[in-house]
Amino acid sequence: MRTESERRAAAVDDGPALFRLVRFWSRRWAMAGAAEADHVGHVLVLEAIDAAAPDGSALITDVAAELGLDRSNASRMLAAAVSAGLVSKVVSAEDARRAVVAVTPAGADLLAAAREWQAQTFLRLVADWPTADVRRFAGYLARLAASPTTGDSS
Repeated sequence: MRTESERRAAAVDDGPALFRLVRFWSRRWAMAGAAEADHVGHVLVLEAIDAAAPDGSALITDVAAELGLDRSNASRMLAAAVSAGLVSKVVSAEDARRAVVAVTPAGADLLAAAREWQAQTFLRLVADWPTADVRRFAGYLARLAASPTTGDSS
């Protein structure tokens, strides 16, 4: 196991590398046209619903937490996804003051297509890597993505 000073030394290079990737991909989305931006927003909402409630339905507050947004902004994104027929929104059976959102069949199709695109993009990025490195890196990415976001300063 690494000592704290060894982890800090590694982070000098690793932290900036991570954020270079973040900037690279965020620029791709920022350069997209309005239709593409809506598409990306819909995929973000669908992934957030899936992460918040693997059983298929979630409360708006849970989706907002997954998106890292306040309830108002998440509600606007959800409303756009509802208008596009990708998400359904109904009053909660347990509490009439709350709304429950769920992925529709069209939303599930879009989510599946997005995940296939993500997988293909990953494979293109590591196409010339040894298989063992690809597996190791994929495992590290999954571990990073599953780690808690406490201490997030965003």
